[in-house]
Amino acid sequence: MNRKMRKLSLLFALVIFTSLLGACGNEKNDTASASGEGKLKKIVIAEPLHSTGYLPLYVAQREGFFAKRGLDVEVIQAAGGAHVTAVVSGDAWGVIGGTESNALANNNNSDPIISVVNVVNRANVYLMAKKGTAPASHSPEDLKAFLQGKKINAGRHGGTPNLLTRYLLIQLGLDPEKDVKLLEPADGSTVVTMVQQGAADIANGAEPQISDGISKNVWEEPFYKFHDLGDFSYSVLSVRKSTIEKDAEAVQSFTDAIIEALGAVQSDKELAKKNLKAEFPTLSDDAIQAALDRAYEDNLWSLDGLISEDALKHDMDVMIETGIFKGDYSYDALVDMQFVNNAKK
Repeated sequence: MNRKMRKLSLLFALVIFTSLLGACGNEKNDTASASGEGKLKKIVIAEPLHSTGYLPLYVAQREGFFAKRGLDVEVIQAAGGAHVTAVVSGDAWGVIGGTESNALANNNNSDPIISVVNVVNRANVYLMAKKGTAPASHSPEDLKAFLQGKKINAGRHGGTPNLLTRYLLIQLGLDPEKDVKLLEPADGSTVVTMVQQGAADIANGAEPQISDGISKNVWEEPFYKFHDLGDFSYSVLSVRKSTIEKDAEAVQSFTDAIIEALGAVQSDKELAKKNLKAEFPTLSDDAIQAALDRAYEDNLWSLDGLISEDALKHDMDVMIETGIFKGDYSYDALVDMQFVNNAKK
């Protein structure tokens, strides 16, 4: 074989080898894509506010629990109730919030929102009074006497903190429209300032607002905790019914990641602290620790992702008692636990 023929043979062999490499590479990419190891599926979750209570969602993001299951999850804030409408409109894949908000949005909705996994299983709302003015005791009589005539920063009208405040007043025999003055700002971050400046006597809120008010000498520890209501579907993750039907694999992967995050938050408090600090970098170390201590003490987070019938009932009882929700509801129409039951960490 002459030199020219040898060069052609070598060139031909090189082309064949390169083609084989490309084929192997394509096969690898196809396999990775099918197994969720290639390009990640982008989904958006709408939240009503940025809350320390949503820590398990943030942990699943930051610790790669979503990514290892083929999901790229972005969390966006949609205040004023827009977190639910973002899902209804299709601008968001899912939403974190209460089942009661879904129940309202599902009225005459052909594609209802269904809750698939629990995150915050307690009513994460507390009442704080201006320092030195707390009620004499926690008895219904003393609470009623204390709340009578007070200016209460109850938060956005229609929001769960507002409804819980109204619910308590009704339970105590007070008329929310006549016996107190309810202040209902859309911006929940104003609670500390309003009490500090004398615009409100009482505020409802959660962490980090509680610790912020304590550190600024505005109030002391909360005088009332709504978490005493027990299981409460306060912050669950929900998607449209059509998503469950058409994209069940992604819903399952998402649920698996959340359940892994719930376990991680319970078993590794240092990991929880690290992620909370990363998510809320302006909070002091003391505020971060206080938020975590309160969450663990009050059993804030679901242990297993399940949304119990009691959790839904307690939530909807508040809606019905305050008159916001009228009509019937059913557990099966609002909650689907198939993905939690089939979850794999």
